[in-house]
Amino acid sequence: MDELKAALKKASQKLGEQVEPQLSRPDEQFGDYSTNLALQLAQKLGKNPHEVAEAIKTDLAASGITAEIAGPGFLNFKLPDETLAKAAFNATDLPKPNAGQEILVEFGDPNPFKEMHIGHVYSYTVGDAIASLLEVSGAKVKRLSYHGDVGLHVAKTIWAINNKASTAAGFQAGNIETDTMMGGFYAIGNKAYEADEIAKVEIERINQKIYDKSDPKINELYEWGRQKSFAYFDNVLKDLDVHSAERFLESEAAIEGKKMVEANIGKVFEKSDGAMVYKGEKVGLHTRVFITSAGLPTYEAKDLGLAKLKPKANRSLIVTAHEQTEYFKVMLAALAEIDKDLAAKTEHIYHGFVSLSSGKMSSRTGEVYSALSFIMDVDEAVEKAFEKTSDSTRNAAIKYGFLKHRLGSDIVYDVAESISLEGNSGPYLQYAHARAKSILSKAQTKSSELKNLNLEPAERSLARKISEYPEVVAAAITELLPSHICTYLYELAQNFNAFYENSRVIGDTRQELRLKLVEAYAAVLKSGLNLLNIEAPEKV
Repeated sequence: MDELKAALKKASQKLGEQVEPQLSRPDEQFGDYSTNLALQLAQKLGKNPHEVAEAIKTDLAASGITAEIAGPGFLNFKLPDETLAKAAFNATDLPKPNAGQEILVEFGDPNPFKEMHIGHVYSYTVGDAIASLLEVSGAKVKRLSYHGDVGLHVAKTIWAINNKASTAAGFQAGNIETDTMMGGFYAIGNKAYEADEIAKVEIERINQKIYDKSDPKINELYEWGRQKSFAYFDNVLKDLDVHSAERFLESEAAIEGKKMVEANIGKVFEKSDGAMVYKGEKVGLHTRVFITSAGLPTYEAKDLGLAKLKPKANRSLIVTAHEQTEYFKVMLAALAEIDKDLAAKTEHIYHGFVSLSSGKMSSRTGEVYSALSFIMDVDEAVEKAFEKTSDSTRNAAIKYGFLKHRLGSDIVYDVAESISLEGNSGPYLQYAHARAKSILSKAQTKSSELKNLNLEPAERSLARKISEYPEVVAAAITELLPSHICTYLYELAQNFNAFYENSRVIGDTRQELRLKLVEAYAAVLKSGLNLLNIEAPEKV
């Protein structure tokens, strides 16, 4: 691809224009690559596109590159079999566009003292996959998570733990039967806050004490609850095989954020009814409070502080649900007025919401469909379908079931579809990889250097699809879309199935070449699954 681009660029220069050629993959019947370079040049030169295409075709022929003209001036290219085969055999040699870069990726972010739910599992899956894409691009990536360990939700939970309402509902402080019960405490406190004025005043008083650490009993419950929450989160992430992340806390960011706001009163922020606000209307946004009239920093101020506390890097990505898009626009606008360079490096990446095809979005005992309940439900489906439990299969079903959807849109997760071995699923691709490794294990000899790389149609079709992998990865890295990898891997597996149905491998006169193709196919499947943080098993 790079050689073809270089030849096209040279041809455009000979015609008197400097144009960066763009290549695409046409339908297989038309060739391996296509370009509209002639159309671009014709517009600049004021010439007929077909005439320009003929000139480019002639110039390329001198370099041994054959082109065909299609339509009003498109150029289609069919690579020599040897070139295509070698591209397939080396498809896991991936581009490194971010070599030398340091990139932060913040994702997941469940709050202690509340339930970790299915949306957090989605965010962790997406963020971890984006981090893996950036790592393979050559960047040094640091995974981060940010947790609201202070705020009204903490006060609501501590009030419930410390109040007789918790005992009446079957809870006792310090004696939680399951890790998910923290969400039950929060639900009780939240309901009381909304329905009982006395409870509301008490909860707000507790909230103030959490910040100033003035009450030993509240401090004790706070430390206990935070430790309990993070232990639960860690267990869930270990089950899901999510990479560990450096943890940042709102209690730390709040201090720095409040300082930043107070240092910029009259310059970036304004006083309004005792609060400190940012007037976003001046940049086409909206006004948001950064410090309340009670003197407490809001989420906005805390995120300013977090931006300062994070390690220095070339880029800082924040992965959250799309409901926070407008919020981040205002926060980043305020940050830009304080530290323009830091704001320019910070980017909000948003994903949609998750719902289930079954319509079920609540847990067995509470109002929120917890992460643990979700994992258990998929586990149950895997055990029923495969007659055995498998963390690897379950995680493949969850991760691929999320990642195959284009980032940014809301998704509907179907448990049955996610574990199907006959459809677009993670377990299906795991089985495809194990099947390829089984074929290779049956070979009596190891593959060696091939002298004849002439390809039959089915071989050529498979080699062509395998050779696309580096381009797909490059697009996924540029657009930060793991779904590109999912779509490609599924299409690749289907292509291989068509090849294997009609092309005998073991015992065929073309065994050596075909084994090399199977080997390349398996390597690409494993590489792609690894980018999605899914295991590629040798056997299933």
